[in-house]
Amino acid sequence: MPFENSFAFVPAHELVRMVSAREVSPIELTEWTLRRIEETNDTLHAYLTVVGNQAMESARAAEAAVMRGDDLGPLHGLPFPIKDLVPTAGIRTTFGSAVYANNVPHKDDIVVQRIKAAGAVIIGKTNTPEFGHLGYTSNKLGEDCRNPWDTARQSGGSSGGAAASVAAGITPLAQGGDGGGSIRIPCSLCGLYGIKGTEGRVPRSGGSGDAAWHPYNLAQSGPLSRNVRDSALLMSVLTGPGEDAAPGTLDGPSPDYLGALERGLQGIRIGWTPDMGGNAVDQDVAEITARAARSFETLGASVEEVEFEIDPEEMWFSFRNYFDLKVLVGYGDLLDTSPDLLTDVVREGMEHARTLTAVDHHETMAFIAKTRDYFQRLFKRYDLILSPTLATTAFKVADGPPHEIGGRVMDSDRAYWTWSPFTYSVNITGHPAATVPCGFDRNGMPIGLHLIGRFRDEETVLAASAAFEVASPWADKRPPAFK
Repeated sequence: MPFENSFAFVPAHELVRMVSAREVSPIELTEWTLRRIEETNDTLHAYLTVVGNQAMESARAAEAAVMRGDDLGPLHGLPFPIKDLVPTAGIRTTFGSAVYANNVPHKDDIVVQRIKAAGAVIIGKTNTPEFGHLGYTSNKLGEDCRNPWDTARQSGGSSGGAAASVAAGITPLAQGGDGGGSIRIPCSLCGLYGIKGTEGRVPRSGGSGDAAWHPYNLAQSGPLSRNVRDSALLMSVLTGPGEDAAPGTLDGPSPDYLGALERGLQGIRIGWTPDMGGNAVDQDVAEITARAARSFETLGASVEEVEFEIDPEEMWFSFRNYFDLKVLVGYGDLLDTSPDLLTDVVREGMEHARTLTAVDHHETMAFIAKTRDYFQRLFKRYDLILSPTLATTAFKVADGPPHEIGGRVMDSDRAYWTWSPFTYSVNITGHPAATVPCGFDRNGMPIGLHLIGRFRDEETVLAASAAFEVASPWADKRPPAFK
């Protein structure tokens, strides 16, 4: 593919510095990014909507601010994609659904407001499964999003388009969301860094029905990037309370994300679990993540294996009940008005949710409370918990989710999620968690290591991520077809 690579794989923080120093123009950078999307999108399907004219208008305004000598935001002049689950004023927002194929909101989500206020140039909306209700990016709006490391394979989800954009060097940074692993899953599959903050760390827009109907809000917006510093930069933009924030937003000042990168790991206590209570894991993933976990001992941490006491089956059924109820509450009327436009996974999830009783819901909530208590007790012994990010690497689009993992045949009724048991477990607990690239399987596909931190302690997660990045660099490893 004859790509023009002048800005591909340059870190976001470096591009922002170059814009501020007048070494590159936001106009030039945005023009290049739009060309890169045009060159790659027929292959990757990373973007559902591109707003070239609006992006260029914003880029010209960003350039004028630089030339005037204005105070510039931390993302000033940076071309930036928004996941298509997040409302954007005047820009088509489909939620990954054919039902909303022509939907254009009138108001930006609070996350978009903050990204714009930081000076970013919104270039379009990245591909996502319908309502984010799937761990890979497939919907009725077009082709499945593809993995830049092997375009026959899935990029993951639900932030699959965001991950493909960053992994292919289209943008250095992207906004995603994580309600069951939807940042960490595609980052693991595409060889990227991604972090989900503590529940409530990144606010949702006020009046969100999701926040109103439930005491727990498992989903968090967050960054996908090629390096830890860029994700810390975006976290500093997104987090913190505000007037338009929904209930459940954490009070008080945000952590010093960028400062945490220099802290190191001396004396940190780490618990390592290879399977989080007995989940199946592919051999390559098991071996490479175990080696990566043990490497933290050379960075000054202590590492010991944890025997998990939470039953994986109970974890799965509780997450499924919660997740299906969430979609039913948000979009349940579509099951009656537009069933043929819905994807199978969303329709089946809603139908399942309608069968749940008050007792089922009570038992789900009781399990969530029990699991949170168990993790809180674990974090009295450890500063971090490590696990594989996923049970497998990226599977082929034509094959669908794996029917066998680590020599164990998977239940076909659970095929959508059997390969990601570690990510949704942490959404249930509400803890911050990140994935770091730690190697490749025998097919050359990326593998991620999962870092879980104490409630409100993103700083230790970032410190550990940065230390591992220095010891085992990954940003120089790029998909061969997109270098």
